Amino acid sequence: MSIPSLRAPHPPSLYRPAALALGAASLLAALAFAQPRPSSAPSDAIPGYAQNGDMLPPASYREWIYLTSGIDMSYTAANNGPGHSMFDNVFVNPRAYRSFLSTGTWPDKTMLVLEVREARDKGSINQAGHYQGTEIMGLEVHVKDAARFPHGWAFFAFDSPAANGTLIPEGAPCYSCHAAHGAVDTTFVQFYPTLLPIAQQKGTLSADFRNQSSTPANSTPAK
Repeated sequence: MSIPSLRAPHPPSLYRPAALALGAASLLAALAFAQPRPSSAPSDAIPGYAQNGDMLPPASYREWIYLTSGIDMSYTAANNGPGHSMFDNVFVNPRAYRSFLSTGTWPDKTMLVLEVREARDKGSINQAGHYQGTEIMGLEVHVKDAARFPHGWAFFAFDSPAANGTLIPEGAPCYSCHAAHGAVDTTFVQFYPTLLPIAQQKGTLSADFRNQSSTPANSTPAK
């Protein structure tokens, strides 16, 4: 979902907004927060938001459609990662996936979830390679909501899978990176092996992606 690309989430604490309320507005805000609200986003389908604009956690995203996994991916030559290997997994809400199969692009209310887990190499009978740890190290959502965001898409960072997500400001690098390099509608479909052929067949690859000098992402096998 980098996130800020759907594969390299920024630390959520860097983007947490401060809520300000003055006079009577404080009382109205307090009353609004006292009202019952959903504790998580609907199971299929559309994003949910708190009164302050935070995104409700997509609690059932692990029951959504799995798109891809990567390990130690970086979009810059200098990888300033955490110093140990990390896996990332991408999921999409089923409604958006079904629409993409038909059209080759994403409908409104698409939610792409990037889940980051530590890569481990020692455990049980494993003698080589890496497997995913149980702890979630990062979570981010790339959401398409045209009525809510001026350019259609936005990124939200989550401190934990159970906490609400905070909006990553539009000036963050993830927005320009996705706009410049996303294969379909500012998303990194080039890294989704079951969806890239569909976009090619439907003719929905972006002009910028087609004109990039680099060869397609899946043309050079890993060694």
